[in-house]
Amino acid sequence: MSGIGSSIGQPSALAIGLFFVFIAITMGITWWAARRTKSTEDFYAAGRSVTAGQNGLALAGDYMSAASFLGIAGLVAFNGFDGLMYSVGWLVGWPVVLFMIAEPLRNLGKYTFADVVAYRLKQTPVRIAAAVGTLSVVLFYLIAQMVGAGNLIRLMFGLDYETAVVIVGCVMLAYVLFGGMLATTWVQIVKAVLLLGGAAIMAILVLAKFGFNPIALFRAGAEKYGEGVLAPGSLVSNPWDTISLGLALMFGTAGLPHILMRFYTVPDAKAARLSVFYATGWIGLFYLLTFILGFGAMVLVGHEAIRAVDRGGNMAAPILAEVLGGEGFLGFICAVAFATILAVVAGLTLSGAAALSHDLWVSVVRKGRADPREQLLVARIATVLLGIVAIVLGITFKGQNVAFMVGLAFAIAASANFPALLLSVFWRRCTTAGTVASMVAGTSAALLLIWFSPTVQVDILGRSLADVLVTLKNPGIISIPFAFAVGIVVSLLTTDRAADEGFAGLSRRMVLGADEDRVPAIVAAPSRSGAAPVPAPAE
Repeated sequence: MSGIGSSIGQPSALAIGLFFVFIAITMGITWWAARRTKSTEDFYAAGRSVTAGQNGLALAGDYMSAASFLGIAGLVAFNGFDGLMYSVGWLVGWPVVLFMIAEPLRNLGKYTFADVVAYRLKQTPVRIAAAVGTLSVVLFYLIAQMVGAGNLIRLMFGLDYETAVVIVGCVMLAYVLFGGMLATTWVQIVKAVLLLGGAAIMAILVLAKFGFNPIALFRAGAEKYGEGVLAPGSLVSNPWDTISLGLALMFGTAGLPHILMRFYTVPDAKAARLSVFYATGWIGLFYLLTFILGFGAMVLVGHEAIRAVDRGGNMAAPILAEVLGGEGFLGFICAVAFATILAVVAGLTLSGAAALSHDLWVSVVRKGRADPREQLLVARIATVLLGIVAIVLGITFKGQNVAFMVGLAFAIAASANFPALLLSVFWRRCTTAGTVASMVAGTSAALLLIWFSPTVQVDILGRSLADVLVTLKNPGIISIPFAFAVGIVVSLLTTDRAADEGFAGLSRRMVLGADEDRVPAIVAAPSRSGAAPVPAPAE
C-alpha cells in the first residue's frame, strides 16, 4: 500500500497526457458539432438526427455519472452490499421510463419536459413551476459531479481542489456553448465506451486475483471487515430511510431533466423506446461491474487508505486502479472518470439552460415571439450562468460522497417532476392549478426536508443529531406522495375547461405522434353531444 501514498495526489505525466488527449478529441467533436449547430433545434435536440443505438449509448453515458463510477464504488467499499441499493434503485427506474415516459415525451414535446406538462394547460404558470423544479434537480446533480471532478483533477495534476473545480467548469462550458446537444451527445458516446471498457478491465483484473470467483471476493471482504458487509443495515439502518431512498431512485429517473431531454434528439417514438432498451442493457452491465470494483477496493485497498485520500470514499476506484495496474492504469482510469464527469456536467448544464431560455425566456417572457438568433443567445447566456453556479456549488460541498448527493437530486426529481408529468399526461381531470400545485409542493417539500435532515444539519453544518427536526436522510417517502396528493386534491377542487377539452388531442398525439392529421378521423374522441368524431386538427 505504500505505492498509494507515493502517487495519489501527485502530478502524473501519463494521467495528464491522457487528460489532454481526451480534451483534444472532445474539442474536435465540439468544433465539428459547432459547424452544424445553426438553429435552436440543433442546439437543444441535435436536429433530431441521433439514431436509437447512438442515443442509447448517450443515455447510458448521461446516467453513468460520477455518482455511478466513483460514488457507488466508494459506498460498496465502505458498506458492502448496502451500496448495491443505489445501483438497483437507479436501474429499476428505467422500465418506468420505457413503458410510461419515452413515447409520450417524444410525441408531445419539443425541447423540455415542460413542453409535455404544459401541452393542454396554461403555459405561463406551468412553465415557471416546471423550470423551478428542473433547476433544483440540475443544481443538486451538479454538486455531485463537480465534487467528483474536483477530486479527480486534484489527483491527476496535484492542484488544489478549488482550482480543479474551476478548470472543469470552464472546459464544460466550451462543449455546451459551441457544440450544443450534438457535441454533448457524441461526448457522451465516447465517454460511455471508455467508461464501460475501463470498468470491465478493472473488474476482470479484480476477479483474476480471486480465481474469477465473485464468491471468493465477497468472502475475503467478510473476513477483513466482518459479516456485516454481506448484510443490510450498515448504510441505511432505518427501514423508512431504505424505502424512501428506493422510491426516490426509482421514480427520480423518470423526472431527470437531462435524461428526458434526450428523447427529443431521436427522429420518432420508436427510436425513443429502442434507445431506452439499449441504455438499460448498458447501464445494468455497468452497475454489475461497479459492484465488483467496490468489493475489490474494500479487500485490495482497505478503508484507511481510501479515507486517507478522500473521506467521502469517491477515490476508491482510482486507488484500486493503481493497486491493479500501477501508475499507468491509474492515469487511464482517472482520465476515463474525468470524461465521465465532464460529459454529465455538459448534459446537466444544457438541460438547465433549456429551462431558463426555452421555458422561461422564450415561452413566458417573450410569449413564443423570440426569433431563433435571440433564443440561441439567451441559451448561451443561461449556460454561462449555470456554469458559474456549478463551480460555486462544487467548492461549497467539498468532501461529500457524490452518490449520496445524487440520491437527493433524484428525490427532488421524483417529487417535483414525476407526479406532475404523470398526472398531466394520463389523467383527464388534471387542471393547471393542480399541476402547478403538485410541482410547487413536491419541490418545496423535498428541499425543506433535505435542509432539515441529518444530511445538511449534521454532515454539512455540524449540528448534533439530537437537534435535527427530520430524521429521514432522503425525503422521497414523504415528498413524492405529498406531490401526488396535492396535485389530485387541487385538480378536484378546481375546473379547467380548456385542459379537459384538450385531453383528447393530447391522447391522440401521445400515441400517434405529430403526424396525427394523416390518420383517419375515426381515431378522434367523440364529442360530448354524441355526434360524429371530430377530425384531428392539422399541425
